[in-house]
Amino acid sequence: MNMLREAIRSTRGRIILAALAAICAWQVWLSLAAPGKIAPGIDSEKRRVDVLVTLPFPPERFHIQKFQKFGRISGTKGNSVQLRGVNRAVLQALARPFWVKQVEPLATGGEGS
Repeated sequence: MNMLREAIRSTRGRIILAALAAICAWQVWLSLAAPGKIAPGIDSEKRRVDVLVTLPFPPERFHIQKFQKFGRISGTKGNSVQLRGVNRAVLQALARPFWVKQVEPLATGGEGS
């Protein structure tokens, strides 16, 4: 407790505490925003689903590698990545990064990249 009082009294301590508070607020906002990025219509009865992840820009290698942790990449088109075999339990984790704009069901019908 004494250390916290000293941190609040010093300028450096206040800057560090403000930065920690900002980081915590950012993480909370990412967690709260994730469910809103998931479009309705994703089959709730299947354990694994195919989704289309839309970004505000064309995906790069970094984004593709991050998405591979969630499922199989079957192609890209414009600003979207087709992701197959995604476990429904991880949809919110998939939608959590700030650079994910929307996660919606993948339309079946032979779309290629």
